[in-house]
Amino acid sequence: MTITYEWRGEVDNSAVNALHAEEFGHPVGETDWRARLERHSLGRVCALDGDRLVGFVNVARDGGVHAFVLDTVVARDRRSGGVGSALVGAAADGARAAGCGWLHVDFEDHVRPFHLDACGFRETAAGLIAL
Repeated sequence: MTITYEWRGEVDNSAVNALHAEEFGHPVGETDWRARLERHSLGRVCALDGDRLVGFVNVARDGGVHAFVLDTVVARDRRSGGVGSALVGAAADGARAAGCGWLHVDFEDHVRPFHLDACGFRETAAGLIAL
């Protein structure tokens, strides 16, 4: 089937929880993604193969020109096929349309090629405090 990408698409909590657990290696949680996104997000992109959620990315905003990519997840059987970079591209389009001028992402070294090469982010200096 053809994968479709929906900016501010409908969110199925159980499907996002399952994808998140698969991507980040933790037990499937019971996060209320709908409520979280309504409170804190500019938008999200859902990648769908028919009715099946195969990818998701959350886009938070600072209230000004900065947007932030969070929780980029792709189903294991759909990785390395362009779903992740298409999700981020759709997130960039949605953030741009909402008036944002910058899209930020934090990442670990093992996903550096994805973010810098496949998605087009450029490397910048940043800081982080573990809380």
